[in-house]
Amino acid sequence: MAEERIIRLLKKVPLFSKMTDLEVGQVADQCIHRTAHKDQVILVEEETGQTLFILLRGTVKVTRTSDEGREVIITILRSGDFFGELSVLDGKGRSATVVAMDESELLTLRRNEFLLLLERFPQIAVEMLKVLADRIRRNDIIIEKLTLQDAVGRVGSTLIHVAESTGYMRGESMIVPKLPVQQDLANMAGTARETISRVMAVFESKKLIEREGHRVVIPDFEKFKREFWS
Repeated sequence: MAEERIIRLLKKVPLFSKMTDLEVGQVADQCIHRTAHKDQVILVEEETGQTLFILLRGTVKVTRTSDEGREVIITILRSGDFFGELSVLDGKGRSATVVAMDESELLTLRRNEFLLLLERFPQIAVEMLKVLADRIRRNDIIIEKLTLQDAVGRVGSTLIHVAESTGYMRGESMIVPKLPVQQDLANMAGTARETISRVMAVFESKKLIEREGHRVVIPDFEKFKREFWS
């Protein structure tokens, strides 16, 4: 039987949150525990993949390479998220590259074992569909914002996306404990690193954000969202 800590962490993953401890333990028994260091490549775009990854601790970025060879960050995932599901479901190559942004702890589940679990626990499939639907809706919004907004708007929208992916609310404020480096933000916003620096300075001067190193606070997050997300 899996250790209690792993079961507790797995129950925070939407796929397994409605299952009993015993059922989650049975899932954990099929998984392999692994760690990833900062900047370690976990998956490579287009490579053959047969494994689902469950992120227990840490943060990873999901990227693709443009025709010009530029890295484009699709999204950022944190503990409780999963990735690699497309290759597990259809058996085809990976759709993106995944890189650890800090020290990360993961569980991996082979395709055959995962498909057997879907037969045994159909609710896992239902929860996966809900998460994937939410990701599609969110990506549609992000694409719209990055297509129609100017540079300031794209940086604002990117900051919102990062905040909702990796931050937490405290009253009306959104706390982002560790903002990605400026180059990663630029890759997400489709702009230059210098633009990120300039726009963030403007946001700070207007009291829209507060910065302390990589920690960022958005004092009135709903107001910020109305400005750049509505």
